[in-house]
Amino acid sequence: MEMTNSQVEAIVKQVLNQLSGTTATASTGSREIPKTARVAMLTSLENIEIKEYPMPQVGDDDILVKVEGCGICGTDAHEYKRDPFGLIPVALGHEGTGEIVKMGKNVKLDSAGKAVQVGDKVVTCMIFKDNPDITMFDLNKQNVGGADVYGLLPDDEVHLNGWFADYILIRKGSTFFNVSDLDLDSRILIEPCAVLIHAVERAKTTGILRFNSRVVVQGCGPIGLICIAILKTMGICNIIAVDGNAGRLEFAKKLGATGTVNFKDYNGAEAMAEGVAAQFDGHLADFAFQCTGSPAGHSNIYKFIRNGGGLCELGFFINGGDATINPHFDICAKEITTVGSWVYTLRDYATTFDFLKSAKAIGLPMSELITDKYPLSQINEAYKKNLAMTGLKIAVIPD
Repeated sequence: MEMTNSQVEAIVKQVLNQLSGTTATASTGSREIPKTARVAMLTSLENIEIKEYPMPQVGDDDILVKVEGCGICGTDAHEYKRDPFGLIPVALGHEGTGEIVKMGKNVKLDSAGKAVQVGDKVVTCMIFKDNPDITMFDLNKQNVGGADVYGLLPDDEVHLNGWFADYILIRKGSTFFNVSDLDLDSRILIEPCAVLIHAVERAKTTGILRFNSRVVVQGCGPIGLICIAILKTMGICNIIAVDGNAGRLEFAKKLGATGTVNFKDYNGAEAMAEGVAAQFDGHLADFAFQCTGSPAGHSNIYKFIRNGGGLCELGFFINGGDATINPHFDICAKEITTVGSWVYTLRDYATTFDFLKSAKAIGLPMSELITDKYPLSQINEAYKKNLAMTGLKIAVIPD
């Protein structure tokens, strides 16, 4: 078919715009970028309103992303119920992913040095402040507790600050990754999986977590279940899951647990410890991961660990209250080596991509962690489902 001069000019203009990364109306399927975007804004406790805001300008260092999905984190649920960080009004959602639809001319590479272009799928990590002690490959100086994340930012004139929206604007100073080689469910799981990759890396620093270790994972919500899957991909084949939900314990087996202990079947921590030992042929655990946000859970976990064993505590992402332990019996006499784990580093994100591919290669059903998907218009119902704890990972998919 012969094209007219105007058609040729239009094609050339489109190609040049895409090469410069400054398309005025980047295509998203058959639609162009709209003039407004919906944002799920937490305006008061347990009340999210769908607001509509003008599409912001995309600066030379910015990226406009069309959201494809975002999981609800336990931190989101705490903010929804109590606003512990004092952020209201706030656009939540930090477990998100989507497609680049417009880029500033200065954006060429992601935070791992991988090229990016319009149409690529991305996730965000930390927004680092001016702190030289927080670096990509050195956590020995300081952890990332002082960094920001999209989905936990104060509202501003941009408004597109969280992944519970139609679009999100990634700004200069942010870290992000091109994850176009992962499917949508895997991309939604990247952020929580990075939390566990970091925890396992922290556990390895003790020198106790090894290939043949007997490992207890207490708490079989999404965090504990992902922990089990990571241990399985590492080749650790002696994993006991502890929880009070029979369904979650069964799913733990699908992800790599070799045995389970339902704490509802035992009267007290000592009896539970005997139940753990019975699963390990009479031995206590070499290493334990405490994945609940329960102070009682932390108090109990020491009983499951052998003398000279190790513990990684990662369940408390907010102040969940004080735990009671006996320092002599629980720590000193047993010489327990304990590490805490908080969030992740950029390196953990990069490792997470490989973990998800490995888990898929060995047949672990990671996508089954996402038990429910709600449209953005039903986000309040999604939060209620999350709080009811009748599913695992609840995701919000823009409608």
